[in-house]
Amino acid sequence: MGMVAGGATAVAAAPLPETEQAAPYNFNGIIRDGQTPVEGVEITVTGNGVDETVATGADGRWLIGVPSTGTYTVSIDTSTLPEGLTLRDPSFESREFEVGGSTAVGVLFPFGPATGGGGSGSDPGTGSSGAPSGSEAPAPGGEGTPGGSSDTGASSNDFGSQLLARVISGLSFGLLLALAAIGITLIFGTTGVNNFAHGELLTFGGIVFYATTTLVNWPAWIAVIVTLVASAAFGWAHDWGIFKPLRRRRVGLVQVLIVTIGLSIALRYFYQFLIGGGTEGLSVDRGAVLQIGPVLMRTSGVVSALIAIVVLVAVGLFLTRTRIGKATRAVSDNAGLAAASGIDVDRVIRIVWVLAGLLTGGAGILYTYFIGANIKWDVGFTILLLLFAAVTLGGLGSAFGALVGAIIIGLVTEISTLFIAPDLRYAIALLVLILVLLFRPQGILGRRERIG
Repeated sequence: MGMVAGGATAVAAAPLPETEQAAPYNFNGIIRDGQTPVEGVEITVTGNGVDETVATGADGRWLIGVPSTGTYTVSIDTSTLPEGLTLRDPSFESREFEVGGSTAVGVLFPFGPATGGGGSGSDPGTGSSGAPSGSEAPAPGGEGTPGGSSDTGASSNDFGSQLLARVISGLSFGLLLALAAIGITLIFGTTGVNNFAHGELLTFGGIVFYATTTLVNWPAWIAVIVTLVASAAFGWAHDWGIFKPLRRRRVGLVQVLIVTIGLSIALRYFYQFLIGGGTEGLSVDRGAVLQIGPVLMRTSGVVSALIAIVVLVAVGLFLTRTRIGKATRAVSDNAGLAAASGIDVDRVIRIVWVLAGLLTGGAGILYTYFIGANIKWDVGFTILLLLFAAVTLGGLGSAFGALVGAIIIGLVTEISTLFIAPDLRYAIALLVLILVLLFRPQGILGRRERIG
């Protein structure tokens, strides 16, 4: 989804959970005073035969459909703003935006103390540049580009700045993918199971975090602890209730694969039953927009990336320095030989499931926070193929390969938006996967194996 930023935090562009949208393109956003939605603010879109005005709803959201690509003028009626709420820059009251590759364009009207100057000549981060967009970014699975990040952008439109912004965004996105991808590769390495319900572990983390922060209004640090504990328990329940009984009955891997697909579908629609089919916002502060050289970054994106780095380093130390970690690697290399040497294989597999649930639930927290403090019932499913692409690219069964593969996938998806429509970026990532596997079938860090 293309996002248009002005560098403030009061208003954020976000897709609406519309399912019956007649127009092929739209402008949309959400008007907030801090974290409080503002109702009744009038937004007008004109151009190419369109002259339409809408008022924001009780949730602060608005959407205006347009019939074709082209240049449109988006304006806000400042007389309909609540008393005391003003635009930070008066020049943002009416601006021209281009509808191009993305089907939806989010528009930000920054509020705050007047800066005393006009715009910078161009709105930092338009279209695929993915600039910061207030307190929310496009929700995964919503209109426009699913998933991914629109948290980082450039302060100018020159190619170098845009490329640097996309590289940083791709690294951040790749680090978050790595957290969940390592869970997939650990499970595959110790059990041989490709878990197609893994995306729902990520969604579970996001939903629990949404429930604890937004529905019951717990402090964020308590919500994080509760979410991580619940995610670890959810991973344990997967093994205890489903996969351990299947192992005891020596069910074949193909049958287990089908079970994971069915589990994925069941969990996905259970989540939809719980939170509905729309996009829900989290009541967490994403912080201010930071400018580092030519790059604009939201604080939440920086925090998410730093936490991901710390966790990944901790996982690496766990796998290489602890007895359980070494046992996990031994089981992954040869479960039969590990059992013969005295390692409790079932216990190791149970720990792997708990660790996978913990990591993927944490990825759910960071990912929903990173992409705009939004949660949707299928958020994990929208990036499931990217997770498997990262695991396969790095080398099946290799935790460090999953990290390398995830970073490559993150970089490719983000940098490709400089040249193609953002809606197609995941296809480019999968194309890169195919090309790499044609020349190195075992993946980047995988080992050659004799077949037959």
